[in-house]
Amino acid sequence: MIRTTLAAATLLLAAAPAVAQSQQEALDARYDRAVAAGYKALMLCSAIALAERNGTTRTPESVAQWELTGIQTPHNALLSALPHEIVRRPTGQIAHVAVKWAEDMPARIAAYFGTDTGCSTFPIGAPEDVSNPQAPVPVAAPAEDKVIMSGVIPGSEGGTVPPLTPLAKVLDAARAGQYGQGSRTTAALVRINRQGNGLVEQAVYAPGFDEKTPQRTWSVAKSIAATLVGATVLAGETSVDEPVGINYWRSGGGSDPRNAVTLDHALRMATGRYSDTPGNRTDALYFGGSTVDETAINWPLIHKPGTVFRYANNDTLLAVKAIGGWLTYYPPHEFFAKLGMKHTVAETDIRGEYILSSQVWTTAADLAKFGQLYLNDGKLPSGERVLPEGWAKYVATPSGPQPEGAFGYGAGFWLMNKSDGVPADTFAAFGNRGQYVVIVPSRNVVIVRRGEDPPGSGFDIAAFTRDVLAALPAE
Repeated sequence: MIRTTLAAATLLLAAAPAVAQSQQEALDARYDRAVAAGYKALMLCSAIALAERNGTTRTPESVAQWELTGIQTPHNALLSALPHEIVRRPTGQIAHVAVKWAEDMPARIAAYFGTDTGCSTFPIGAPEDVSNPQAPVPVAAPAEDKVIMSGVIPGSEGGTVPPLTPLAKVLDAARAGQYGQGSRTTAALVRINRQGNGLVEQAVYAPGFDEKTPQRTWSVAKSIAATLVGATVLAGETSVDEPVGINYWRSGGGSDPRNAVTLDHALRMATGRYSDTPGNRTDALYFGGSTVDETAINWPLIHKPGTVFRYANNDTLLAVKAIGGWLTYYPPHEFFAKLGMKHTVAETDIRGEYILSSQVWTTAADLAKFGQLYLNDGKLPSGERVLPEGWAKYVATPSGPQPEGAFGYGAGFWLMNKSDGVPADTFAAFGNRGQYVVIVPSRNVVIVRRGEDPPGSGFDIAAFTRDVLAALPAE
């Protein structure tokens, strides 16, 4: 009897890990479906609603072909099987997108809240009536676009110049996928500041995309976030050397070691905080309906601030949280308007916190204007200064720990100072799926490449930059 009981107990203990693993696998699979549904809902909502905001169109089929194909595992294999519904207001404007993912749970909802903040994802399990399709939302004023395929931008100094044929060949090569096997270029644009001849742009677009078509910036938004920090510094509201100063870190008599984290640490990916995955994948925030506060702020320190480089979404989100009071009064869309970035929207979580580590939608032409701001060291064409003097040098200067690999890191921008054939002063904004804004001060050039590259394909931005610069005529 004793032996039988012991044997049974032994069998039960041996089986327990297998049962637990099976339960965990089922739980993970269910969560993956919920996140995938949020991914699909948000991409459909943002891509279609913001294209319509800009005066152009995207179809669900186009979004499925580009934004919803070739994404990270395990979501890539799940998306096509999840049915969606696009709900519109009586005016025809998108109210929300609903994606079904489980028979016993409400559909995942991404709702469009207007021209200034775009779409936000509701939490998993939120009721399907959280979006009110009858409620009006703001409508953007029609933007006056200056569409340039080649030649001088109307209104700039100088006359018409011939098309840059060697450059056109490089741009076409990018569009044809010649800078990375499997890469998928949607737009490639070069803006040149020619002495005495004004600004010159040349661009190519994939079928279905044009100068008004917005795409998600992914981590190019981190460089935009660093720029908004610069605007806050110019206003005298903060300093990059000041502690981030989250209120509840200050409680407990100042014993929280995170009080040593500065804005500079956050912009340089050197806060020393723990991150659970490379890049600190924030699926719960991006597509699960979690909030910035819930997801990004409370990670503990495991290194002394300023001693270890760890690329993390949460560091950028921490920097944005630190200037949150400023953004309440001077939101990103007002800054974009000053730069002429009329087709750019910074989206928020459901509580209104900006997700400026990734969730900005913009066009290639608007990103060229963003890069131009840095060529002008933070001044607008009118002469108005919107970034501190020397801010371009600050973001492009390495300080403290550096990443391994081919590129260095400044403050919110990557550095291409180790790339053969590329000027050492080149710095850039990089984003997932092949988003790039390359700024070359010594050549007065901005290079923009947009794509929807699948994992593992890789776009060789250093080679593309080198070839673009070689194709430009000498001054």
